[in-house]
Amino acid sequence: MIKLSDELHSEVFEKRFGGEGEGRVTRILEVEQMKGKGRVFARMMLKPGSTLGYHQHNGDFETYYILSGEGIVNDNGNKRKIKAGDVVYTENAEFHGLENTGSDNLEYIALVLFV
Repeated sequence: MIKLSDELHSEVFEKRFGGEGEGRVTRILEVEQMKGKGRVFARMMLKPGSTLGYHQHNGDFETYYILSGEGIVNDNGNKRKIKAGDVVYTENAEFHGLENTGSDNLEYIALVLFV
């Protein structure tokens, strides 16, 4: 299978997980293509000043690979600056949130797999 970029499903979101501002999710694989192993494989974008609300993972874990921009990750209550090339890993039962603190979009790949 080959999916051309103009065939990928993309949608704008606001206040994701109770956060502020808006962003965009572009699904690299749809849920059914993940064969029951996960629920998200997507390119994500947060606009400047936008956040993903602090939330817990239950029954799954998530990895972010930062493509561009800069921000702050709240990793179980520990806040840390992130930039392009960094990886954020959130284990099952852990919490995280994300804030775009830069003047450009914060772009990253998100992968959520089931435990």
